[in-house]
Amino acid sequence: MADEVKIDSQTFQTRLSTLTQAWKTDRRSTDALFGGVGSIVVLMGKNEEAASYHKNNAMHYWLLGYEFPATLMVFTPDALWVVTTTKKAKHLEPLKGGKIPIEVLSRSKDPEQNAKQFERCLELIKSSGKKVGILAKDTAAGPFAEEWKKAYGDMAKDFEEVDITPALSIAALAVKDETELRNMRDSARASTGIMTEFFVEEMSEVLDEEKKVTHKQLSDKIDQKLDDPKFFQNLKSKLAADFDSQQLDWIYGPVVQSGGTYDLKLTAQSDENNLHAGTIIAGLGLRYKSYSSMVARTYLVDPNEAQESNYKLLLSVHEAIIKEAREGVAIKDLYNKAISVIKSSKRPELEKHFVKTVGGGIGLETKDIVLAINAKNTRVLKDGMTLYIFTGFTDIENRQPQDKKSKTYSLLVADTIRIRRDQDPAVFTNGAASDTGSVCFFFKDEEEEAQPKKQSKKDPKVGAVAASNITKTKLRAERPGQVDEGAEARRREHQKELAQRKQQEGLATYSEAVGDENGVAQKKFKKFESYKRDNQFPSKVKDLAIVVDEKASTIVLPIMGRPVPFHIQTVKNASKTDEGEFAFLRINFLSPGQGVGRKDDQPFEDPTAHFVRSLTFRSRDVERMDSIADQITNLRKNAVRREQEKKELEDVVEQDKLTEVRNRKPQRLENVFVRPAMDGKRITGEVEIHQNGLRYIDHRGSKIDVLFSNVKHLFFQPCTHELIVIIHVHLKNPIMIGKKKAKDVQFYREATDMQFDETGNRKRKHRYGDEEEFEQEQEERRRRAQLDKLFKRFAEEVQQAARDEGWGVDIPFRELGFNGVPNRSNVFMQPTADCLVQLTEPPFTVLTLDEIEVAHLERVQFGLKNFDMVFVFKDFHRPPVHINTIPVESLEPVKEWLDSINIAYSEGPLNLNWSTIMKTITADPHEFFADGGWSFLAAESDDEDAAEEEEESAFEMSDSELAVSDESSEDESDFDDDASADEGSAASDESAGEDWDELEKKAKKKDRETGLEEEDSGGRKRKR
Repeated sequence: MADEVKIDSQTFQTRLSTLTQAWKTDRRSTDALFGGVGSIVVLMGKNEEAASYHKNNAMHYWLLGYEFPATLMVFTPDALWVVTTTKKAKHLEPLKGGKIPIEVLSRSKDPEQNAKQFERCLELIKSSGKKVGILAKDTAAGPFAEEWKKAYGDMAKDFEEVDITPALSIAALAVKDETELRNMRDSARASTGIMTEFFVEEMSEVLDEEKKVTHKQLSDKIDQKLDDPKFFQNLKSKLAADFDSQQLDWIYGPVVQSGGTYDLKLTAQSDENNLHAGTIIAGLGLRYKSYSSMVARTYLVDPNEAQESNYKLLLSVHEAIIKEAREGVAIKDLYNKAISVIKSSKRPELEKHFVKTVGGGIGLETKDIVLAINAKNTRVLKDGMTLYIFTGFTDIENRQPQDKKSKTYSLLVADTIRIRRDQDPAVFTNGAASDTGSVCFFFKDEEEEAQPKKQSKKDPKVGAVAASNITKTKLRAERPGQVDEGAEARRREHQKELAQRKQQEGLATYSEAVGDENGVAQKKFKKFESYKRDNQFPSKVKDLAIVVDEKASTIVLPIMGRPVPFHIQTVKNASKTDEGEFAFLRINFLSPGQGVGRKDDQPFEDPTAHFVRSLTFRSRDVERMDSIADQITNLRKNAVRREQEKKELEDVVEQDKLTEVRNRKPQRLENVFVRPAMDGKRITGEVEIHQNGLRYIDHRGSKIDVLFSNVKHLFFQPCTHELIVIIHVHLKNPIMIGKKKAKDVQFYREATDMQFDETGNRKRKHRYGDEEEFEQEQEERRRRAQLDKLFKRFAEEVQQAARDEGWGVDIPFRELGFNGVPNRSNVFMQPTADCLVQLTEPPFTVLTLDEIEVAHLERVQFGLKNFDMVFVFKDFHRPPVHINTIPVESLEPVKEWLDSINIAYSEGPLNLNWSTIMKTITADPHEFFADGGWSFLAAESDDEDAAEEEEESAFEMSDSELAVSDESSEDESDFDDDASADEGSAASDESAGEDWDELEKKAKKKDRETGLEEEDSGGRKRKR
């Protein structure tokens, strides 16, 4: 174990300098923080297993990254003296030689020598001044600690002791650097992952199935998850690539409380009472690489209005505290802000139920009381500090209790945050939702809805036909009437909440100090080696001729009388030209700054070095130059092809071996086809369920193994409205099937019976007409139902065999489906509980909904028959997925579906250039979210609406004009009414016995009498 200890010397020197610099600054000013001490003593006794660290443990981990038992540290503003054992001293020796001198004294078995070492330390303390800083709550124990305390006690009367605990908290431990923040973020993500992806699921199952499970049993189940590395690998809240679950440990809980008995202290424990379907409080905290985080949530089962109202108040208090926590704010102001929110609410009497302390500092220590958030703490927050916010109401009386255990209840919400400069704090635990929609569970309402309701009487004039005309019309003129204004307003409000949540999550995830290099994936410099030794050169190089070595992928060129090898990856291209009797061979090499092209961003080890950009060779042997140019070109093509194949297969994994069932026959599904087909041939086979995976074997003996650990989703699609029944497996990592990689494996059987004879069997000779056709339809339905039942049962057996993997059978909802073009052909897309899929035609489409960041609807404008939908993933390096040419009749159902699964969506009239947008985002995600994030998508549609309103408003009139026009319109309407009445009466009189010719003669005669014809003929020619 000792050989594994490696102390980061640079981190040690940096942090020690930070402490001493703060100490010196305080001494030059008022000595307010360090109390004017000349030395600080930090004593570490024997190693003790404890859930939380004390100041002495924390100082060891902060400086060294490890805990060194039986060690004494004496700090002065200019030096550090350490007394420890010989083995530990070896690890401290490399720390010498820094800016601050370090003296390491190694203890031995000689008591006199050990006593002299303590005497030297006491002399150092004495020479540094009368005041010495100590830890008031010194918990050090053991022989080493007792020996020091005895030596120190003899001279204690000469010193003035000062409690240095607050100074070490503020000057050393409170403000975290980048490494510390990253560890805290990983700790928080692991905590929220256990809370949301395990506890909530377990709790829901217990409540739904009405199981009798105690709080202690549930806590033990959560505790056991810490030993399950697969759980943390599959978390939806992504952890760092180098995350090591073995370094996790509990610092708080896990604690589960319900049934009227609640303890909101960090020392609370789960009792032996059964989980009660009422108010459930769950809290837990983890330490990762010595840095802690905690999260707590209250879950309300069938709450009444008062409980919901009180929880909403608690949530508003919690959010107000977090929003108030900024650099430069006094800690007591956070508590006072909480009290002011309660007093100004509709329930000011809840102030007496409010907790006295709403959090404190967190990091190496679980609970830093120096930063306790209460009404008296005057310390000021700084950028980089981390706090836990612990907001709660205790023992509230429930005036409408559901049962005896619901007469009193408590509420608690806890989060871990990081203070930032000039902006809201980053909430590390925001992955665990705390809004009422996420923490309230309603089981009684579902039971009531399941009961049959009395149908209200309807107007007989409004029947099914009228309803279908409104909701299912395909006439574009009637489409605006389909929009349910109430539903649209509800969606709009919900989408605003989702957009705000996405913005907050983005700012927290890609904060300046916490982001993973702002999400930019840097290309790495590649080195290529042609030959390791001189004797590996081809023998032809002795002739000082150009040699193309295909085996080593190298071109050997004669330069200055020496053969110089160039790997083909350094060659850009080669060309040959003829001039007279000579042939010129020009070889161009890759180098920085060659202009626009794919290789323009290729990294180089030293871009400022000198590069050979091209070489030209002249020869009279034209044919040889032709041959060499062709060889170089072919070698380059082969190298590029190999690189592409390697890149394409880099995400293919080597699966573990399938563990076959030995003691019994495996469960199997026979006569099924597989897609993609092996060797491109469509042959039936059978699927078998083994201990850790599935095996497909065709009639030739070829096998495909799919391990349960590599399965991401399992789908069953019945043959209703389809020609095939499907069991579809979507994998986490691709596997090789034949010579191609595949991320989807599908087992299917055709639903139609091709062997059925429809032309001349015996039944047909004796039955005619509709009777036989009806019988065939009945048989077809029966066969399809049997196939669905067979495949569904097999899928459930697969789920049961892989019950430890955490996935189940997902079935598409056909009623929510819509047509679209995800690849090249128009297919029917169907949502499932966790995905959006198309499983009927290859290439298949499987989109995991939890991986989607936002959705954008394109080409949404009046007059178009279709629109497009784009899904942007949370992994911004992953290209967005487009589903094109969706019928506009599906617009409202698609919006409703996206809103129901809490996916933020926007819409616009045009198609966007998503490759450019994603490059901008991945270049600097923090700047993207700081500038408003995805709000630019919503702004585009808002601008379009505004433009339409401006066009319409261009024809508006003023009030005075409108009044004049009303008067004139009234006059005109009077005249028109009279005129229409005259015309109507004349027409009725004349049309009684006269035809058209007679009427036309009368009209001409009347024109001549009035002189109208002369005016018309004089002014213009009459049109006939």
